[in-house]
Amino acid sequence: MSDKAFQVIARRWRPRRFEELVGQDHIVRTLRNALDGGRLPHAWLFVGPRGTGKTTTARILAKALNCAGGPKSDFKADDPAALAIEQGSCLDVVEIDAASNRSIEDAKRIRDECQFAPGSCQFKVFIIDEVHQLTKDAFNALLKTLEEPPAWVKFILATTESDKVLPTITSRCQRLEFHPIEEDVIADQLERIVKADGVTADRAALKAIARLAAGGMRDSQSILDQVISFSGRKVSEEDVLSIYGLASARQVEDLAKALALGDGPAALGLCDAFHEEGRDLLRVLADLQARVRFATLDSVRKGGSSVLLGGPLPTEQLVRLLECLQQGEQGIRHGLSPRANFEVTMLQAIESARARPIDALIKDIAAAAAGLPREPGQKKIGPPPAAPAALARPSPPEVPAPSSVEDEAAPPLDVAAAEEAADLAGRREEFVFPDLGDEVRSVSEQGRTAFPGDKDFQSAVDALPAALREKLKETLGAEFTALRPVPAGRLRRPS
Repeated sequence: MSDKAFQVIARRWRPRRFEELVGQDHIVRTLRNALDGGRLPHAWLFVGPRGTGKTTTARILAKALNCAGGPKSDFKADDPAALAIEQGSCLDVVEIDAASNRSIEDAKRIRDECQFAPGSCQFKVFIIDEVHQLTKDAFNALLKTLEEPPAWVKFILATTESDKVLPTITSRCQRLEFHPIEEDVIADQLERIVKADGVTADRAALKAIARLAAGGMRDSQSILDQVISFSGRKVSEEDVLSIYGLASARQVEDLAKALALGDGPAALGLCDAFHEEGRDLLRVLADLQARVRFATLDSVRKGGSSVLLGGPLPTEQLVRLLECLQQGEQGIRHGLSPRANFEVTMLQAIESARARPIDALIKDIAAAAAGLPREPGQKKIGPPPAAPAALARPSPPEVPAPSSVEDEAAPPLDVAAAEEAADLAGRREEFVFPDLGDEVRSVSEQGRTAFPGDKDFQSAVDALPAALREKLKETLGAEFTALRPVPAGRLRRPS
């Protein structure tokens, strides 16, 4: 039998002093200043995700309050009071698990113990973990004591669900928010741990573990323990991926690129690879969402477009892509066939990324029609006239009309102003198109629909300016399959 019992990494590497806390610099600074400045509240509420250091910080704070010459933030690790608190033998520091001590009787017991002065320390400290588990009656029993405790009592409450703590409790505490720890910070700490333990680990493997931990240092250390048990003294990224069903960063990057470029076969090929390798599709989707989100933020910062996914995508398309991935999560989680739902989500994401809002297309076509160049054999398409009355704001002031067309030329149409005016009016009643030639007018005036093969069809299409035809095909992928008459009032020639 070993002389010393084995301890997991999370216990062996638990911080003992403020200097050893990782990833919560704002918490360390707040508590240090409070201790050194003598501004100590009677109760703290530590709030944050699991494994981010709430209970560990509470123990360090209890040591700082009761160390020799304290309260002070720079106590020594071998201080007798600090060692007693660390070993759990100090009777003046009481740790309570509210999940199993949640009744009103337990709260009354705490209230009664507060009346007795500490035996060997300066302060009697009550650390109540998962405090949101207390019943409402237990909370109410502690209200008066928590508001005005004896001078020698300090409360440190910790919870992962602050919304379940009564507001009357929260208002009596100084609240400190523990943040999820960044992946690089976790990976750096894991690198220090493996070096100290004589284990070789790839940086990519440590990054994968940090990604799995989702901001929790304790979770990352537990995962590292399991991976070392599997791999021995050499840890590789492949080991981490195979144990936990993760996709590699390269695979996620390739999948994001396939979605951005609209490459359906490549996306489905990666889906097949995930299935064959036994990857966790929900984890793949979460990693993909994180990458698309990062590209979306990059697009906003750079003025409306990002190339981080492998191809230029505007913000609106990235947002639609991210929404589609989020909507597909429930189908993958609860559907009968996660694989099929994942493939459908990827294909829907491709279509969503390729779609464009109709308003943007209208503006593109209107801008193209308003700015077509002069072409041989065609009239130059001049600027359209001013916005008609239907596009004006409600009840506009009357403006005298010019006596003739020769007296005053019609001002050019401001497309953006017309769009805004139409939105305010709540409708778009007519839109002015330029004169496209006698052939097109002939088809419309005859009141019939012309199709390919009709004698007037091809001549009418040929009469359209080439630049307009190219713009329609480039923007919409349009091909002319029919020419239909336009109802009166919807299309008029410039006056």
